Amino acid sequence: MLESPGALDPRTYTGTGGPLLGVSALNAWYGESHVLHGVAFEVLPGEVVTLLGRNGAGKTTTLKSIMGIVPRREGSIAFEGRETSTLPSNRIARLGIAYCPEERGIFASLNVEENLLLPPLVREGGLSEAQIYELFPNLKERRKSQGTKLSGGEQQMLAIGRILRTGARLLLLDEPTEGLAPVIVQQIGRTIGRLKSQGFTILLVEQNFRFASTVADRHYVLENGRVVDMIPNPELEANMKKLHEYLGV
Repeated sequence: MLESPGALDPRTYTGTGGPLLGVSALNAWYGESHVLHGVAFEVLPGEVVTLLGRNGAGKTTTLKSIMGIVPRREGSIAFEGRETSTLPSNRIARLGIAYCPEERGIFASLNVEENLLLPPLVREGGLSEAQIYELFPNLKERRKSQGTKLSGGEQQMLAIGRILRTGARLLLLDEPTEGLAPVIVQQIGRTIGRLKSQGFTILLVEQNFRFASTVADRHYVLENGRVVDMIPNPELEANMKKLHEYLGV
């Protein structure tokens, strides 16, 4: 079991050398259901970090807790040294955190271009439309197509592209490869690699640990709402037996 890292001190955070995101003693509830039990982890600037675990382990709830969109949460969540656990979701987003949900949230009545332009800019440094289309050429070809006309892979590209415009530097991606063809999964993997090279920090929920191993620096394993292990990516192969036990594969 991991020990909870201490909450970051805004007075000493310098923007370099420390975690971009620090989570400690995080608890979350849906009604009477206690889902997260003292979750603790950190993400360094420029890292790609995955949350691994079986269905129901608390991975998505962790992302939603960071964004402030769970009914009740307690504990410490610090972004760039600032405590955010008491802030509403709109203020958290404006600090520079963006969430791409598993269901993607594409507006069916809007075309690709309109979907891309919908979120507000929260900080400088977001990608332009041209840069997003260069990243996802499929979207440029389909920019006048309605959301309902897109394939699953194209919807995922659009969902990721949409948050890249906002200027957010921490991207929370929930199951971005779920249900996609292998060729699209590879494209998403290349995209995550490019975003990392451009300075984005990514927290990724992923069931496919084989895919996660191609993009991530470190992996946190969740079990029954708790972080039970952290595996650096270079050590993933040596820990494969243990990982299979965690994930039930």
